[in-house]
Amino acid sequence: MTLGLIAMSGIRCQNAELLAIGLTLPGFLERSKVIASLPSLGLLTLAGLTPADVEISYVEVPDLALVDGLPGGFDVVAISSFSAQIKEAYQLADRYRADGTLVLLGGLHVSACPDEAARHADAIVIGEGEPVWPELMADLRANRQQPRYNARGRSFNLAEAPMPRFDLLDISRYNRITVQTQRGCPYNCDFCGASIRLDPRYKLKPVPKVIDEINRVRELWPHPFLEFADDNTFADRRRGRELCRALIPLGLRWFTETDISVAWDDELLHLMKESGCAQILIGLESPDIRELDGVERKVNWKQRQAGRYREAIARIQDAGVTVNGCFVLGLDQQDTTCFDRVLEFVKETGLYEVQITLMTAFPNAPLYDRLLAQGRIIEPGAWEKCTLFDVNYQPAQMSIAELENGFRNLGQQIYDRDFIEERRRRFLQRQSELRQQRAVEETG
Repeated sequence: MTLGLIAMSGIRCQNAELLAIGLTLPGFLERSKVIASLPSLGLLTLAGLTPADVEISYVEVPDLALVDGLPGGFDVVAISSFSAQIKEAYQLADRYRADGTLVLLGGLHVSACPDEAARHADAIVIGEGEPVWPELMADLRANRQQPRYNARGRSFNLAEAPMPRFDLLDISRYNRITVQTQRGCPYNCDFCGASIRLDPRYKLKPVPKVIDEINRVRELWPHPFLEFADDNTFADRRRGRELCRALIPLGLRWFTETDISVAWDDELLHLMKESGCAQILIGLESPDIRELDGVERKVNWKQRQAGRYREAIARIQDAGVTVNGCFVLGLDQQDTTCFDRVLEFVKETGLYEVQITLMTAFPNAPLYDRLLAQGRIIEPGAWEKCTLFDVNYQPAQMSIAELENGFRNLGQQIYDRDFIEERRRRFLQRQSELRQQRAVEETG
């Protein structure tokens, strides 16, 4: 049996004006290149669970319009895609099926919209793929595949995670490689469409297993830049310290996403720096405490942290770890004054990097269900607008045009080259001052 793993994860933006501006903005351009350059770790992990006698190929399709015919000549294809590109994934799936190839679909979007996805596949996977993949492979061999493989309620233990098939990649095509150290998040943000929607449990991969995976990457790429494909790497800070200690001897450079609480753990910050952490992305969402009310749905955690954002950013960056502050524009509590507040906050704090996104209603996220019930989803099923840069709902306190214009104008200022360089110089100057201060203290 030949199996094609088809990753469809190209960056998308439907707003032509914003896209045209974004292509000239370092922040948008750099981030889009990063996203587009990441391989599908989910597919590579399933490849690690596939019987050795199955011939596997990994294929990326960033833009279906550029594909002539069908990639490969496979007996079976497994296709994975973001919501923003899912309609292209369906088109490709339909082409494969018309050609006689069996099609499997899975991932976050398929799990959120199984009935929709089932119309374009011979079998779909709902929830985490690992618990049902061996059964699916056995059924394919026996020509008895079922239309649905539902992993809901069968939470996968990351201690049993297979070694991802990094060897299927052409490493030269990537500027970083992903490794997963945990899955899920202890918080429940209203707009979050990440892996918590596959399995609500917060799960950790044993540190020795993480190190084994990194060493496998290093066999293929001696000095990789790693991105941890986690929702919140340091939500468990004790385990975070264990992980960083294990990373120190490897001489890596790495990036991840986490929450603001790392700022209050001096030992962890030191270990992050020592282990090669180049930057952490933190979802700040808004600098205004009033605008964060209800964003985190369990204990309103985001709002409770906002009063210490400035101090936290200073502590992290003083430790030598740069912060990529992520802001969400268009929250229900925001009006047109929110754009100026974000800009002033970035100026005050000297955030090294900034990512601005539009609030986006992803399928199966609490936000989508709420806005749909309120009649505020502009076009139900328009998944191509789930890009983080397109408006797919009616804002509460501004018009769609006001949100789009404010977002575009803020992007022009945030990603102005001079402003970016100013923030980077400020960080480097502060690091120099801190080194001089430490040298004075050490000499007495």
